[in-house]
Amino acid sequence: MEILGVGVLVLVLAMIADLIFGEPPEFLHPTVWMGRLAQGIKERLRQGGPVVERLQGSFLAIGVLVLFAVPTYFGLQALHQYFGLIPYLIMSVLLLKTTLAIKAMAKFITPIADAARVGDYGKARQLLRNVVRRNPDQLSDQQVLSAAVETIAEGTVDGVTGPIFLYSLLGVPGAVAYRAINTLDSTVGYKDRPHLYIGWFSAKLDTLANYAPARLTGILTVVSSWILGLDWSNCLRVLRRDHARTTSLNAGWSMSAMAGALGVTLEKPGHYALGESSHALDPADITKALRVMKLNVLLFTLLVGIPLMVIAGMLVQAVV
Repeated sequence: MEILGVGVLVLVLAMIADLIFGEPPEFLHPTVWMGRLAQGIKERLRQGGPVVERLQGSFLAIGVLVLFAVPTYFGLQALHQYFGLIPYLIMSVLLLKTTLAIKAMAKFITPIADAARVGDYGKARQLLRNVVRRNPDQLSDQQVLSAAVETIAEGTVDGVTGPIFLYSLLGVPGAVAYRAINTLDSTVGYKDRPHLYIGWFSAKLDTLANYAPARLTGILTVVSSWILGLDWSNCLRVLRRDHARTTSLNAGWSMSAMAGALGVTLEKPGHYALGESSHALDPADITKALRVMKLNVLLFTLLVGIPLMVIAGMLVQAVV
């Protein structure tokens, strides 16, 4: 029970710290270090045929993962053993906080809604470049709003529920491992020719890491939409019908649920269209999506994260 209490305390304090302070400076952010390391190494590994590139890409993924997760584990253990509980708690909170992106989501997305609200879609497109890979200049006004809502829905998993899920099972090193996997996918996990083979293993790891969090987040979106007075029945219907319409095995779960909850169509031109419109997308839908995200995080913590910590603790005690 003491271990469980410490685990819950670290998670709660990390979430509070994220909501208050947001992202740390880039030079102190482990995620930035991960991305720069992978970006720098990948150019040297992209040579040879498909088999060679896949092998080298696998070494890249495993290397980055081990480089960040293993020192986190041993460093925290040493801190606890030699300096006591309080320094261990502080460092655990700081490290876990860097894997979460609750405030960052609102920070980057809210200005897009604000610009769209006053009709400045040129500015909205410029701001959208910070959060999506697609070219905003080729998007209609409705597609700009759609991209923002999709980012919130998918980012709920990538930025919050995914790391919380692995933290609940494996502690802070698990959350750091998740962030490394997610960052690798964002760096090399593309399906264009330069990344197709070298990013294959990273993309597979990301799919595996997000498999359960994505589905649980989609289901919890139904609960959140009910609590917030949105269309929970349509949320469930669209989730069941459209979750498999994306190329990604995971992304469609949270996005289709969000589309159903808001009663809108979320569309990436040439790739997918999720949900159906009871009304045209409005900047207010971005605000609603952010509310759904925040409630999803709370529900995920209470209904998934803490129970998983209990189960993981029981398993550890049984083994020991």
